[in-house]
Amino acid sequence: MHPPTPLGSLTIVTCVVDDGFPHSSVSFFLRVEDGCAALIFSTSGSPPSGRQAMRRLTLLVHPSDLRLLTIPHLLPIGGAEEVGTATSTTSDGALLPVFVFDTSRVFGSEILASSSSGGGGGVYGSRKCGPRRAKFILEAVADLRSSLEKRGSGLIVAVGRPEDALAYIAGRAAGGNYDEDEDDQDDDGSGGGGYGGGVLRRVDVVCQEEVCSEELSVDKAVRAELARAVGGKCKVVFEAVWGSTMYDPDDLPFDGGVRGVPDTFTPFRNRVEGECSIGTPRDVPDVAGLRLPARVRTIVDGKGACRASLDYMPTLSDLGYTSEDIEYASIVDARTAMPANYRGGETCALARVKEYIWDKDLLGTYFDTRNGMIGPDYSTKFAPWLAHGNVSPRHIARECRRYEEARVKNKSTYWVVFELLWRDYFKFFAKKHGDNIFRLGGTAAVASRKWGMDAKKIRAWKDGMTGYPLVDANMRELAATGFMSNRGRQNVCSFLAIDMNMDWRHGAAHFEEHLLDYDVHSNWGNWCSGAGMTGGRLNRFNIVKQSKDYDFGGEYVRLWCPELANVPDKYVHEPWKMSEALMEECGVRIGPGRDYPSPIVDPSVTPKIMDDGRGGGRGHGRGGKQRGRGDNGGRNPNRGRGQRQDMKSLKTGSYSFDSKYV
Repeated sequence: MHPPTPLGSLTIVTCVVDDGFPHSSVSFFLRVEDGCAALIFSTSGSPPSGRQAMRRLTLLVHPSDLRLLTIPHLLPIGGAEEVGTATSTTSDGALLPVFVFDTSRVFGSEILASSSSGGGGGVYGSRKCGPRRAKFILEAVADLRSSLEKRGSGLIVAVGRPEDALAYIAGRAAGGNYDEDEDDQDDDGSGGGGYGGGVLRRVDVVCQEEVCSEELSVDKAVRAELARAVGGKCKVVFEAVWGSTMYDPDDLPFDGGVRGVPDTFTPFRNRVEGECSIGTPRDVPDVAGLRLPARVRTIVDGKGACRASLDYMPTLSDLGYTSEDIEYASIVDARTAMPANYRGGETCALARVKEYIWDKDLLGTYFDTRNGMIGPDYSTKFAPWLAHGNVSPRHIARECRRYEEARVKNKSTYWVVFELLWRDYFKFFAKKHGDNIFRLGGTAAVASRKWGMDAKKIRAWKDGMTGYPLVDANMRELAATGFMSNRGRQNVCSFLAIDMNMDWRHGAAHFEEHLLDYDVHSNWGNWCSGAGMTGGRLNRFNIVKQSKDYDFGGEYVRLWCPELANVPDKYVHEPWKMSEALMEECGVRIGPGRDYPSPIVDPSVTPKIMDDGRGGGRGHGRGGKQRGRGDNGGRNPNRGRGQRQDMKSLKTGSYSFDSKYV
């Protein structure tokens, strides 16, 4: 067996099949993340004349890398010189992508936020994946299939537990070792689907290195099921590697690597920007390198319980969503801040990057507009596509560098990459602290804080009925569109965790269900930090002041809280201050059971937690991802002027192609 070779988000382990034929090897690429699975397997070797044998089997699972631009960084097995040969369309070589929707842990109306979300067992009352995000992922998978088919390849799609689906496919490819029921047997009882007369003797499984408990449990299950399915005929090797960030853990300049990552962002940023480089993206292989031989297409036929097929694409109903869910996901609210006609997938992702940076020339003014809340262009809106791997952070960073070289280099062009660095930070932070980011006491193990638990109040927060217009407008936008601005995320987090003093994990789980751009590391890391559970000083947002500062005329509040449409500017952020006569004149009654609720917490009372000596600091929490940090900008665009703008970290070509991927 050759030593494992790490390739970006995957590690490749290459093994020799001792079947008497030269150059026989099998390599599996496998990745399981956020409850989804996808894989590519490739065959190569030189079987004897007249014998069709699968010599090289490579499986790639990349649910969070749903793009063709992932593929070139997953091809080298023994070195860069093998790129192109591992996937060539010879008589014994093939490249086959597969994606598995995990309906046992993630997708469906009955799957609740649980183990990977702090071990709550569904007590948060939120689903793992709402129908709107599920629809986005379906679109991304369909887009990947279309792109592959245009290159002569295809995409197997399956539904069920990843460990079952992957073992089923691998078993059939290996010669029928694994079958779900007798209906899948060939006429000779051999199990069908296998190639090479049983010459396949070694299976290598490579997966994304996970850092959260639920994803790690999936990895463990895949290992066990593959061993059961093909272990009798094939030796199974499983290895995981890192991916999806601009920087790799091995390049971090801290003692102990990830374990040495600071618990606050600024020292992390200063060291990484000064001492590390971002890898260079590579191009997609030519059509010949992706073409799918016809003989491989019969490995799966859609008859198994997982319905694995090159033609099958599930619906939301197939994934376990109700008719009400499906109707909800189909509605596009005219008020949405997402770009027009957005869809999941690499095609739309690359189009948005091009539109924002080049066509509309918005990159050069990002710093000044990023704290907006209305419309598609105040911020990049790259987050949903980044979260699902439709575009990589390295691709965006490279486009920012190109823009600087072609047009202008300023604080705005730097700030987009700065925001991508926040995304990296929270993944490293999650790896360092593990499940502590899901625990009530957070990574700082805060035990002294006394939390409230009022289901009605939490429900009011979720429904946008707190009586605080800025909070309510943002929560309604999230429910209606799957999106919320960075400014909004910071405020609603602070309000639930500090002003209301409710268990912050209810908020994180609610975001998990509704956000289009949900990823476990950024979401839970941000919430843990925003709730003050990572140590340091507590950063409370003054909701009324924030509302006046960033929505001065009340345009955003009125957009999402139409009950307040006729309220004068003076009162639109504090409608409870209106007299009964003015309420009558404005056509809105404020109070319990009336048109708009009274404040759920007394605006005149400072939260008790702020009196414990930890309050008043800025903190290092963030409410969003790449859309601008909350403690800069808005009414004072000159703040932060001293931040570095030269982006020394973007040194083109600084990463070798055989060990990094986009």
